[in-house]
Amino acid sequence: MSLQVLGIAGSLRRGSYNRALLRAAAAVAPDGLRLEIAEIGSIPLFDADLEASGTPEPVQTFRRRIVEADALLIATPEYNRSIPGVLKNAIDWASRPPNQPLAGKPLGIFGASDGQWGTVRAQVHLRAICSALGMLVLARPELMVSHAHQKFDAAGELTDEPTRELLRKYLVALRDWTLRLQRGLEASP
Repeated sequence: MSLQVLGIAGSLRRGSYNRALLRAAAAVAPDGLRLEIAEIGSIPLFDADLEASGTPEPVQTFRRRIVEADALLIATPEYNRSIPGVLKNAIDWASRPPNQPLAGKPLGIFGASDGQWGTVRAQVHLRAICSALGMLVLARPELMVSHAHQKFDAAGELTDEPTRELLRKYLVALRDWTLRLQRGLEASP
């Protein structure tokens, strides 16, 4: 059995380091873990009036993929010391009742940026948001790829071997965290 992880890039930019980090993660995924990447660019801005007229198809697809996944992996850039609006919007849509699919879902968070701090502040904010929604956030290890322009080539390939090794270790930890949580749920009454 292989765990299905749904990767979400918090950036819409084609050349996004965070999208590239998710692609690198899919390439180095350990045995027992399969990563697919969700697109969030077609999700409309959240509007309760729009929701009242029926959940838009891109939101339905996104929510269905969350339900089908064993765990989520969000790669967030840092915009103005927080998370991008497009990522928050996707989370807002996914968190709506009925049958909110985020509660109890294992989650890994990482990110890449050109700066020296990686995405530390964005990750802190994202952890707070996701924890408030009942998601089970992997606490350690943390992965914040700084100076990303030096670690990815022009084609978006991760070329830095130390970062690749940290990514492998992170994915092993996410796999093990998800399996531990699944075993705990199976054992509970």
